[in-house]
Amino acid sequence: MNSPARATTGRLPVPGATLYYEVRGRTGPPLLLLAGGNSDAAVFEALAACLATDHRVLAHDPRGNSRSPLDGPPVDQRVEEHAADIGRLLDHLVPTGEPVALFGSCAGGLAALHFTVLHPERVSALVVHEPPAFRLLPDADDHMRLVDTVEEIRHREGTGAAMAALAVLFGGRPAPDLPEARDNTEFFLAHMLRPSTRYLPDLDAVAAVAARIAVAGGTGSRDQTVHRPARALAAHLAQELVEFPGGHVGYAKHPHDFATVLRRTLAKLPRVEN
Repeated sequence: MNSPARATTGRLPVPGATLYYEVRGRTGPPLLLLAGGNSDAAVFEALAACLATDHRVLAHDPRGNSRSPLDGPPVDQRVEEHAADIGRLLDHLVPTGEPVALFGSCAGGLAALHFTVLHPERVSALVVHEPPAFRLLPDADDHMRLVDTVEEIRHREGTGAAMAALAVLFGGRPAPDLPEARDNTEFFLAHMLRPSTRYLPDLDAVAAVAARIAVAGGTGSRDQTVHRPARALAAHLAQELVEFPGGHVGYAKHPHDFATVLRRTLAKLPRVEN
């Protein structure tokens, strides 16, 4: 018998791309893990294995990353299109229409927020972890200028120098080594960073579905700029920020403890009638 941690994989053609996805676990409620930035489904391998004992865990490579190729040349990515991909995946993997729990990290959290606002009937609960919604902050213009500077550095000095400049958002620390199927740094810098950091959630619409949302941040990133939008979003929703182990990528560094907190957080969110 297959272990619940072993992934069943597949590919789903969608407009403009083909999405690679993984499914772990055969029983329990469905839970979709959404990566952001330059990550792919591999970043959730350990976390998904922990959760697959009592969930049917879904994950995918976002379009343009790793094993989810675009149909044509690279283009700037839109949060709205990535949110539409969530619906396409759920239609394919949960065709019964059963509401699904979502965990979205970074830009994956922005896509999850957008999808939840548009399709609350498909979402039983959402945990959004450190979304890069810098336009929620009073010094948003400074962060937009930083992103523009990072893009200029990428053109002038290359990917490594650009990532070094971006590290100011993470307390000046270099990007951690993470599990990944492929290195998506160039695509992230050229086509994901600017659109995702400029995206502003519809706060009134998010507030209307706030009962099924928990906003989360890492204990290890409290002093980092990347943590601040989560605090701002939680404050707007009149919620306490839920703290998870580790920093911005705590789910990869502390999967067992992270899974425990994620289960507890999902269980505390009230059941919402759709």
